[in-house]
Amino acid sequence: MIKRYTRKPMGDIWTEENKYRTWLKVEIAACQAMAEAGKIPKSALDAICAKADFSVDRIEAIEAETRHDVIAFLTSVAEFVGPDSRYIHLGLTSSDVLDTSMACLLKQAGEMILEDCDRLLSVIKTRAFEHKDTVMIGRSHGIHAEPITFGLKLAVWYDEMKRNRTRMKRAVETISVGKISGAVGTFANISPQVEARVCQILNLKAAPASTQIIQRDRYAEYFTTLAIMASSVEKMAVEIRHLQRTEVLEAEEYFSSGQKGSSSMPHKRNPVGSENLCGLARVIRANALASLENVPLWHERDISHSSVERVIAPDSTILMDYMLNRLTGLIGNLLVYPERMKDNLNRMKGLVFSQQILLELAQAGISREEAYQLVQFQAMKVWHENVDFMSLIESDTRIVEVLGPEKIKEIFDLNYHLKYISDIFDRVFGS
Repeated sequence: MIKRYTRKPMGDIWTEENKYRTWLKVEIAACQAMAEAGKIPKSALDAICAKADFSVDRIEAIEAETRHDVIAFLTSVAEFVGPDSRYIHLGLTSSDVLDTSMACLLKQAGEMILEDCDRLLSVIKTRAFEHKDTVMIGRSHGIHAEPITFGLKLAVWYDEMKRNRTRMKRAVETISVGKISGAVGTFANISPQVEARVCQILNLKAAPASTQIIQRDRYAEYFTTLAIMASSVEKMAVEIRHLQRTEVLEAEEYFSSGQKGSSSMPHKRNPVGSENLCGLARVIRANALASLENVPLWHERDISHSSVERVIAPDSTILMDYMLNRLTGLIGNLLVYPERMKDNLNRMKGLVFSQQILLELAQAGISREEAYQLVQFQAMKVWHENVDFMSLIESDTRIVEVLGPEKIKEIFDLNYHLKYISDIFDRVFGS
């Protein structure tokens, strides 16, 4: 059974304390860069580094009067620093601090999500190899198609999550950009060299060009990446829900001792974890739409994006972290029923071999149209009369005349469908 993963919660990134602490890091980095450039006294930098702090309660009290969070923050910091506080925020605009600190926070959150992806990938890989040869029916349109293995289904999930991880890594790189370029991005009161040094200190890149803000296409890439990942999580959760249906019951979520499925029906074992994940994916996708609508702002900046990001940044990253960890536990502890898979595979009395018969007839010289008609005629009898497909084929004189009894027996072999499973695994996981 997969144990619950314990580490610093994603929510810690988005506390008011950590937000202001990150703002302070940006302000001190700016002071350091300006001191190195000879723009402020070294003694002032020393005093700022030694004394700079803030009080969340004090910031909130000041903001209630000023209606400006950055001014409230700077006022609180100044009360700790004293006269040298006049060098703090020198030549900066509020968005220099807000956007550069947001880059730090989103980068930190993104790196945690990448760790979540790695854990999920590891669990999927383990279960894939465990069930590499666990035969089950593949379905299209919800209807029996041809045999696959449960391990192959998991290998497809693994490959998709690898792409999600690649997207997320790229999105983290895209978002890890700061700006200290002033009110409209012209560096009127501060130099590009100071900006470059601030970003270096904070382990960010400097935006090649900015307005008053970092351009929001970067944010849109980040949040749409989360939306794609959430959709992949939902895809896996939907599959588990289908496999747990009473009529299917090929796999189900782990049901712990003492767990209850219904307030009225004691027999219920519901896929509640998967259902939760499907619902949460909708929230992350909706937030991604909001991030796209933040891209077109008025001129060099308006404030319409700010209120949106205060909601979607914590919500989407916390939800994605939760979803990935929940799915990791869900797949790691998933109950798999190979015998039920085998029973369901055989429910259609051998119809899963219809395509091979069609192909063999065509290769033997019969037109595809005639071959299709011959096979479908017998297949429909299975649907309506619940009789064995192989017996019907063996009794069809036209098919037997073309293929012969031995070839027909050879066709009804599951290994025909599974012969390249190892090749697929090598392509997905490496040889």
